[in-house]
Amino acid sequence: METRSVDHKIPQGLKIVLVEDDDGHAILIQRSLSPLRPQNQIVRVSDGQQAVDYLFESHETAEPTVVFLDLNLPVLDGYQVLERLKADHKTRKIPVVIISTTDDTREMERCYDLGANAYISKPLEFKHFTHTMRSLGEFLSVVTVPAA
Repeated sequence: METRSVDHKIPQGLKIVLVEDDDGHAILIQRSLSPLRPQNQIVRVSDGQQAVDYLFESHETAEPTVVFLDLNLPVLDGYQVLERLKADHKTRKIPVVIISTTDDTREMERCYDLGANAYISKPLEFKHFTHTMRSLGEFLSVVTVPAA
């Protein structure tokens, strides 16, 4: 077992999966994540079924370190994707950050009940997004990851 050291920075070598159907929102999120590049890989898929297919079938490299998930997606919605991720023993420990256009507390509660690790409302407020990313980085820096 490998343990990452605590340095209160976002770890390097992350595999970030962005599940977002809106090109404009995806570009903004990727720009917000751009300080993480090129040290980290960002993979974008644009619907819920593509997300499930990628997360469960396409492990040509390491499994994702974090998933950024929109709720309003075609084919399968974000709730369905989140539920499947958290129901499977192979993927349930992957942190999921919900990115949604609503700040309805019922939706937030539902996401947290399904196992989401963070919830960010669009449009992204840079300070809130940065705080969430920093907190996520601190979390990931102390997580024990099984050796490959």
